Amino acid sequence: MKTKLDYYRIFFETARFCSFSTAAQHLYISQSAISQCIQQLESDLNVQLFVRTRKGVSLTNEGKILFLKVENAINSIEQGESQLERLRHLEAGELKIAAGDTITSHFLLKYLEEFHATYPDIRIEMANSYSSHMITHVKDGRADLAFVNMPFKDDELVIKPCFEINDIFVCGADFDKKTSYSWEEISDLPLILLEKNSSSRCFLDKIFMDKGISLNPQIEIAAHDLLIRFASIHLGVSCIVEEFSKEELEKGLIKKISLNPPLPKRSIGCAYLKNAPLSYAAKAFMDLIK
Repeated sequence: MKTKLDYYRIFFETARFCSFSTAAQHLYISQSAISQCIQQLESDLNVQLFVRTRKGVSLTNEGKILFLKVENAINSIEQGESQLERLRHLEAGELKIAAGDTITSHFLLKYLEEFHATYPDIRIEMANSYSSHMITHVKDGRADLAFVNMPFKDDELVIKPCFEINDIFVCGADFDKKTSYSWEEISDLPLILLEKNSSSRCFLDKIFMDKGISLNPQIEIAAHDLLIRFASIHLGVSCIVEEFSKEELEKGLIKKISLNPPLPKRSIGCAYLKNAPLSYAAKAFMDLIK
């Protein structure tokens, strides 16, 4: 660009008011500074932009052509600034979240409801898949935040624990269970587990394998709620998240099996890009969860 953007702003205001003095008052600079900038702009463009009249100044034909373009540019800049201001005050924008059905239903739903009530102009987009796929959504820019089962590690991401959970084994109400089971004894029961490509199943397989125990479930399914349902109708013993099954446990539809020692605790984590700033909406949602 041959000249400074400020010169075009001065040209625009001068043309809008048809007056050097009024433009100077509006821009809080001297009239001589206005005159010098216009002269410099005319010199840079090698064209006369204004003619002096009794009432002030008016645009030449060349000036009118430039004014239309500058007016569009300045309006676009002002619209952009206004949009950014609305984003900053959470009056516009979008929140893109990737999370599995279970985490969404049992953990995120109440926060999504509260966020929408507080910021109704923010558009919420949800993507549902396995943890590994949700991480890809974040890396590809298709999601601001991904909520995943931990432990989970990726050098490109920040993954912050936000909710602690306990995995437990459960059976139907009429299941003739012992007072306590060892890990070896549990592995011999007719197990109902999540599919192998789920992070929860990977976690379970690993901690049992660390003890030299291989899990060979009788049934593998994709939905956490079906684990509860299948156990309640006595199809086997399911491994579920206790915090996501409180209602069924309290109603006695399923019973907790005592495991000695119990399974280690783990967390649900929120993942986002390490080297990219979070949107204002994503920051607000993170603050809400905290």
